Amino acid sequence: MSSNINYAKAFGIHSAAAAFIFAILYLPFVGWFIRQSFVRPTYVHFILVVFTLIRLGAFILRGILATVESVGEDLSALMAAEVLFGAGFFSLLYASYTLVLDLEIMQNRPESSNPLIRLTKNRRIFRLTLVIAVILGIIAATSVSDSGVVSSSGQAMRTASTIIFLVLTILQAFQTFMLAQMEIATRGREKRDNESFGARHSMSILFIGAALLLVREIFATATMTNLAKQNDEHFWYPLMATPEILVVALMSIPGLVPRRDEVNRRNPQDLSMQSLQA
Repeated sequence: MSSNINYAKAFGIHSAAAAFIFAILYLPFVGWFIRQSFVRPTYVHFILVVFTLIRLGAFILRGILATVESVGEDLSALMAAEVLFGAGFFSLLYASYTLVLDLEIMQNRPESSNPLIRLTKNRRIFRLTLVIAVILGIIAATSVSDSGVVSSSGQAMRTASTIIFLVLTILQAFQTFMLAQMEIATRGREKRDNESFGARHSMSILFIGAALLLVREIFATATMTNLAKQNDEHFWYPLMATPEILVVALMSIPGLVPRRDEVNRRNPQDLSMQSLQA
């Protein structure tokens, strides 16, 4: 569908250069995580392959929307870009959550007796809640009228989706804090001489990653009723796009992500459940 309305510019998409630069920056991460999926097989790497591929495609499409007038006037192309950017965050947040839980298993700590803590560690519930947020976000992204106006129901769904993502991001940060407490409690343990940089500094890396995800979601939540401000590229790139790619860079640090077989060796009784939930 095309019209004389440039939907891309109406929704704040102006800089083709920035979009293509981010696409180029994501390209090596795509190759890295594909390689790691074979060298160090783990669900975290598989999920990050999906995320980086989605972001690569999304930024290429965003660049085309900003460059080609006829594509910018195509409402379906704008909706596709919005869906890719919204749905893609699912993969990054779930990868971060999964990594924290896997590293907790590597600590060999007993399972908490607190039912609330156990609930927050349920990967299936976390994933299901993420799916609900994504579905709401997709419906919201496709609720733009031909005149470029977001319907009230679409805005309500966008708000609900954003709030769910914020709550889950806070939960992921909480899990990181809990893992840090475990690390401090066992700090006296002897570290292996050949331990990798990622393994030695895992807590610092995870804390920075959790903080970056919170920055992204706090901005998204603060501007969820003001799409003009949220989509302003002076804010969108530094506060949404940049935190994401920095988290990806952190998660690419060698040795940070444990192999799936290492996690299963530490928690063999959980093997069948992990294969279903992660």
